[in-house]
Amino acid sequence: MSIIAIITARGGSKRIPKKNIKEFMSRPMLAYAVEAAKGTGIFDEIMVSTDDEEIAETARRYGASVPFMRSERTSNDYAITYDVLEEVLGEYRKLGRTFDELCCIYPCVPFLTCKSLSDAYSRMQGSGADALQPVCRYPSPVEWAMRIENGLLVPDDKEAQLIRSQDLVPKYYDAGMFYFLKTDVMLSERTITPTKTLAYIIDEAECQDIDTPEDWKMAEMKYRILHLEK
Repeated sequence: MSIIAIITARGGSKRIPKKNIKEFMSRPMLAYAVEAAKGTGIFDEIMVSTDDEEIAETARRYGASVPFMRSERTSNDYAITYDVLEEVLGEYRKLGRTFDELCCIYPCVPFLTCKSLSDAYSRMQGSGADALQPVCRYPSPVEWAMRIENGLLVPDDKEAQLIRSQDLVPKYYDAGMFYFLKTDVMLSERTITPTKTLAYIIDEAECQDIDTPEDWKMAEMKYRILHLEK
């Protein structure tokens, strides 16, 4: 059984320039993903898929492989994660290498640990599932959602507003950190969330989108609380 970690880190971030290699708590952001993958000891290959030479250089410095650069087709704003993974697997096939499983890891995951990755992989192996996706629980019932129309609050579902929270089934959202996948199933279903995808619940404290400068500051604050003030 062979497994590859694919860290997807294209260049050209607009809201946070050079986000994937910007210094986060004294290290390039990308380093956290690479080091978490390395710390598991489960991967036969840890590679970074990028179209940016500076990102590639940073990836190699921290111990990841960059055997080829990402194509223009998978580097534009319309490319989806599946396209990138499919391309990577295809390029490795040209090099004579194939992998039974893969782990797609996003580059901005400073809260990701090798323990979480290893635990998630172990759970998938014993489950019979074809994939695993980390999720976080919504802090409030999504059934209570409201929208604003002409400045006034309007419930999305008036009847749901009357249901007690303890009577509602918990809902979860994609943590946006990593995905474990059996490569043959991913390629046949052409998705990173195939039919038999196992949920791996991540603590809310470890879930943090980093898309804006405000997100970045919040992530730094959370990181200090979780790691530096113990």
